[in-house]
Amino acid sequence: MSFFNTKEGQSENWKKYEKVLLRFLFLYFFIQAVPLDWKFYRDLFSINWLELPFFDLFKLSTYSPQFFSLTGYANWAVVLIIAIAGTFVWPLVCKDQKTDYHKLYYLLRVILRYRLAIGIIAYGFIKLFPLQMPYPSLSNLHTNYGDFLPWKIYFHTLGIAQPYEVFLGAVEVLAGLLLLCRRTTTFGAGIILGFTGNVFIANLSYHAGQEVYSAYLSLIAAVLFAYDVPRLYRLLILQQYTLANKFQPILHKTFVKARFVLKTLALLFIVLLGFSTYANYKYHPYKIPKTAGLKGSYGYYNVREFKLNNRTIPYSTTDPDRWQNVVFEKWATISIKTARPIQLDNSYGDGFHQQDIDRNYESAGVAGRRYYAYTADTLYKKLQLANKNKHYPAERYSLTYNFLNDSTIVLQGVNGQKDSVYAILDRINKKYLLFEGRRKPIKL
Repeated sequence: MSFFNTKEGQSENWKKYEKVLLRFLFLYFFIQAVPLDWKFYRDLFSINWLELPFFDLFKLSTYSPQFFSLTGYANWAVVLIIAIAGTFVWPLVCKDQKTDYHKLYYLLRVILRYRLAIGIIAYGFIKLFPLQMPYPSLSNLHTNYGDFLPWKIYFHTLGIAQPYEVFLGAVEVLAGLLLLCRRTTTFGAGIILGFTGNVFIANLSYHAGQEVYSAYLSLIAAVLFAYDVPRLYRLLILQQYTLANKFQPILHKTFVKARFVLKTLALLFIVLLGFSTYANYKYHPYKIPKTAGLKGSYGYYNVREFKLNNRTIPYSTTDPDRWQNVVFEKWATISIKTARPIQLDNSYGDGFHQQDIDRNYESAGVAGRRYYAYTADTLYKKLQLANKNKHYPAERYSLTYNFLNDSTIVLQGVNGQKDSVYAILDRINKKYLLFEGRRKPIKL
């Protein structure tokens, strides 16, 4: 019989190589997909379900086993070794005649369907509510194209077209929901295989850091899609009359009840994840600092005059000390353009952090500008700046600010080395094609 064509009541026996392959696939994906790590349950039971913290739920949805503190494909290799060993030990522990390979295959597909559904829907939600690729910050708009790492260019390309990002998220969510129904699994797996296959190549090409996980989801989708490949081949290529496989397992009542409970829990988890993702997008996007910026400061500023230790430094694109321009973001971040070399922050800024200084998506993968989180004392008009780049924890400024008018700010104070700093900033009312609208005449 064909490995991918099982029907209840068929009298033919499984071929020996099909049994070996199925045992291997079941063990391999069971270890990969079912949370066996105690740390998963530690995280699960530490969640405050009344608050529904978005990132905690998202972290659960992206579970993958970790062995010996290994990362990436090294964990796959460990699982592979365990699965191969288990494949050959299986007949010694459980007599082959007692193994119902129809039901084993059915159970494997159930595990993969739900694992893939939760994983793909979670990533769909952070695109449906544009969190994964936020709109570029004003500082990023004033960064040279060549000063971005490839992954940041890719994220900005999607981030500036948020309706497209929302569409991509809707496709992922729809495909994941199709997996929850056995009859539409092949449609969902086919969509995901094409979608995450493209994501995998994009991750490789742009060095976006998620190639292992996208490969994992693509692999699961391929295994699920393979179930109907022979029938699709006969129907579409050979153009022969083809019947769908309507395999219906005969399940014990206890298993039916357990399946209902697990299915309900999975659906409830998806609903809670969707709600918490929307709430995070609506109120405090996890990649963007949550503290509002200094009122009236948002904008791009030319540094008209700059003094270091009371020495005036004329405008220069090569002097490492001279500020060239400054950006005040809508949130509590200031970025300063200088010629001083920067040791790049090579992270992806995709973690969740309570402190604004640790929310480094805007500065990760970017050269040419230095990013500072700041706190503002509006009573005494003081700013405390701290570099967001983990390579410069001691780089700080203590400054006073003064608005001379609605477009000029004077900053004065000291840096971390106690050097005095004085700067006059003039806001430039620059217009941006990205902000001026589309599909209509634009005049800058």
